[in-house]
Amino acid sequence: MRLGTCYYPEHWPESMWANDARTMTKLGITQVRIGEFSWSRIEPSRNEFQWEWLDKAIETLSNHNLKIIMCTPTATPPKWLIDEIPEILALNEDNQTRNFGSRRHYCFSSKNYRKESRRITNILLNRYGKNPNIISWQTDNEYGCHNTVVSFSPMAEKAFQNWLQLKYVNIENLNKSWGNVFWSQEYNTFEQILLPNNTVTEANPAHSLDFRRFSSDQVISFNNEQVNIIRAHSDALITHNCMGHFTSFDHYLLGESLDIMTWDSYPLGFLDQGWSTEKEKLQWMRSGHPDFAAFHHDLYRNCSKGRWGVMEQQPGAVNWAPNNAAPENGMVKLWTLEAAAHGAEYCSYFRWRQVPFGQEQNHAGLFDSRNEISQGALEVAEVSSILSKLKSLETFSNEVALMFDYPAKWMLDIQPQGKEWNYEKLCFEFYTTLRRLGLSIDIISSDHDISKYKLVVAPSLPVIPKNLLQSAKISNTKLLFGPRSGSKTSEYQIPPKYPFNRDFKFIKSESLRDGASLKINMNDKIYYSKNWRDIIECKGINKIEFSDGHPAYIHNNDYGYIATWPTYELLKDLLINLTEKIGIKTTCLDENIRMRHTKDLTFAFNYGDEILDISKMAPESKFIYGGSKIDPYGVSIWKTQKNK
Repeated sequence: MRLGTCYYPEHWPESMWANDARTMTKLGITQVRIGEFSWSRIEPSRNEFQWEWLDKAIETLSNHNLKIIMCTPTATPPKWLIDEIPEILALNEDNQTRNFGSRRHYCFSSKNYRKESRRITNILLNRYGKNPNIISWQTDNEYGCHNTVVSFSPMAEKAFQNWLQLKYVNIENLNKSWGNVFWSQEYNTFEQILLPNNTVTEANPAHSLDFRRFSSDQVISFNNEQVNIIRAHSDALITHNCMGHFTSFDHYLLGESLDIMTWDSYPLGFLDQGWSTEKEKLQWMRSGHPDFAAFHHDLYRNCSKGRWGVMEQQPGAVNWAPNNAAPENGMVKLWTLEAAAHGAEYCSYFRWRQVPFGQEQNHAGLFDSRNEISQGALEVAEVSSILSKLKSLETFSNEVALMFDYPAKWMLDIQPQGKEWNYEKLCFEFYTTLRRLGLSIDIISSDHDISKYKLVVAPSLPVIPKNLLQSAKISNTKLLFGPRSGSKTSEYQIPPKYPFNRDFKFIKSESLRDGASLKINMNDKIYYSKNWRDIIECKGINKIEFSDGHPAYIHNNDYGYIATWPTYELLKDLLINLTEKIGIKTTCLDENIRMRHTKDLTFAFNYGDEILDISKMAPESKFIYGGSKIDPYGVSIWKTQKNK
């Protein structure tokens, strides 16, 4: 795994560049990302180009054997362009213009902006497409950041109408699919259809779902335009840097046109602004949740056919969360090695130097604004030494996959049917429970080939693909579904027949307020569930019941179904019983320990503040780094012959 950093030569005097490059090399950094916010410096006014500074920056970095990841600068269209074409700007849900003055100030549906995006991308590639020092191109920057996937502009409305006409062909098909007979919502033409905002009460859920699908497709098509231009001029790899806890567009579809998927890892910021309890936020304040980074590593790895990396790794305190603690000593090293264990091709730190001006001046870098080295930079040098000992890290063929589905997220957001319902949180809790059993997990889409897995877990899958149950039966893959699975059609209607109807039928569902729980008796032990219950009936099938007699869990030879949002203890014991029956070895881990297997190595990571003994996990092992007692915020790595 190579190490990199995000560098902004336009922020610093040219006299600093060469020394920065030398220092990068000394730390073990081999590649540098540049250019994603540089449009106003490249083209300060229309068709007036200033290339000298960028030519010099590339030359200086290359002279120190640093390879370049060059970005298209379209995340920040310059002021002169906005003044020329103000309709580039997006509108929010209240139809207010999202003005110039920060970043990502454009609407994906603006044909004029797409034309300008193609123009600047072509110009950039004409100049640098064949440069041998540029090993990769990044399209734009963090699509959708700051809630910018959706726009309620007139351009978006017209594009949405065209998208609907292509999908449904005639208005009768749309009226039927959307169920527009309800509340007299029927349309006579596609031109009558508005965007689903500012309605008196909630918009038709099918209308809202198609708008989310359309908005996702707009991101994908915008990205594809840049990808096509890059491929016409360059043989270098193409990537885009996605984000954590971000689901407004379908990353599986984005990855289809990329060579390598990357994402921006900020474990502390996302913990503080996320759904974790106050206790958890204090417990992992300086380390991040033990599963946050790993979840996204496993997700984005399968979004681009196994090739992935970290484009921005948090090196210190960030500036954008409600509270911004600094990481504990050792965490930058741990996060980097965890990326390596999951098969990252590179890990790049954001940013090289803290900037003393602008919106991010309180965001730490590997060096501070006075050019003093940070703790994070010291750990980068240590990581470089460790990686040299590990050499190639061939990924492991995992036995278990978790199914994460973007349309499922959109459906369940549109009508959560209870304020405690959160699809992503449910998936994350299932993932955490699997990881605390010592398992390495793949995260896959609902249409992914499941034949290589012994177990596939779908925490909630409202629309079950037509051939999923049959594919599992043929490949002898056990499926485990969570609540609300099979409850919808792709048109956002209740299906006339449920996919499980031979074994059980839904009677009704209920959402539970925070603090409410239901008792479940399993193997003479009392467990609890929370948030949600599917009330079902079944005959001739194995089941575990709620205290009122309704099934809480049913299973047969092909699949299991959990009819509720399980607590950790319930889900853990269900998974232990299930994995034991299908021949998957598990190891119950301390809440602060996580493991990851490669083909020949096992990694253990300590997210806690106490020394932990892992000798039972690694008996008679040859340690390459660390040992059988892991220091707080430490890592141990050992040779293993077989991880199954």
